[in-house]
Amino acid sequence: MIINRGSPDSWDPPEEGSAVAIGVFDGVHRGHRRVLAALDEAPVPTRVVLTFGTHPAQVLSTTGAPAKLGSLKDRLALFEAMGIDRVAILDFNEEMVAMTPDDFVTRVLVDGLSARYVAIGHGFRFGHAAEGTTETLSELGRRHGFEVAVVPILSEDGVEVRSTAIRHSIIDGDVEQAAVLLGRPYAIRGVVVPGEGRGATIGVPTANVSFPDQLAVPARGVYAVYAEVDDRRFPAVANLGVRPTFGGEEEVLEVHVIGEDLDLRGKELGVHFVTRLRDEQRFDGIESLVAQIQADIGAAEDLLGEVPLTS
Repeated sequence: MIINRGSPDSWDPPEEGSAVAIGVFDGVHRGHRRVLAALDEAPVPTRVVLTFGTHPAQVLSTTGAPAKLGSLKDRLALFEAMGIDRVAILDFNEEMVAMTPDDFVTRVLVDGLSARYVAIGHGFRFGHAAEGTTETLSELGRRHGFEVAVVPILSEDGVEVRSTAIRHSIIDGDVEQAAVLLGRPYAIRGVVVPGEGRGATIGVPTANVSFPDQLAVPARGVYAVYAEVDDRRFPAVANLGVRPTFGGEEEVLEVHVIGEDLDLRGKELGVHFVTRLRDEQRFDGIESLVAQIQADIGAAEDLLGEVPLTS
């Protein structure tokens, strides 16, 4: 998969033209995949995703960008798995803010990517002050020789499949609903860092996962998860919270891989949230804590046996 970044003037557009899907695509959820699937209808074979390294809201909104459903690295991996040929990454900055719809189409789509077909979601806006609409893009497409496909928003049981709805589900701890909208369990990826080692002393070793603070974080509690490391996946239990039994104050993500003795120090661990088992709670002593952890492990094993991890 070819990756273009920087000024569109430096990109090398496909000679035969390209089919381009435009969007932030945060999470690459089922609604996004519908837009990307529209590229299959294009009259040219090269499928391109035009996305942003910086979320537009980071520049345009006074409150900044929303919590992310994944890193740019995650997005690129998902695009590649879908067979996308090229990803063009724009850094949303003041220059982008000032760009008129006509400039955007000419510089980015026509000169930068030789677009012959462009797929966008319903409600797409672009250009200075969001002046460009789907109708604007269609008119410019007729002028520059490319077709525009406007893809309707996907709904699931009356809920529109949008990144905002997925964020709300995650923050509420409803990771099962988030998985329905995403098309896969929500995952947080981070590096395993040294912890206090309490888990090992009570017979339940855990990996402390440090992850970027820009990510959407599920509600505090205990979850049945899949732990992914070195392209292998294992059933696991995760605790996300402050460990009130030990008087903790800082929120941490601890993962216990079930039935395995793995050295995870310094490795990147993907934590795929399948089901929320319970709230985080404070126990009166170590014995009651350990008993509950063992019950959590048993519940996780039963649940994960019924819910295979899909990507």
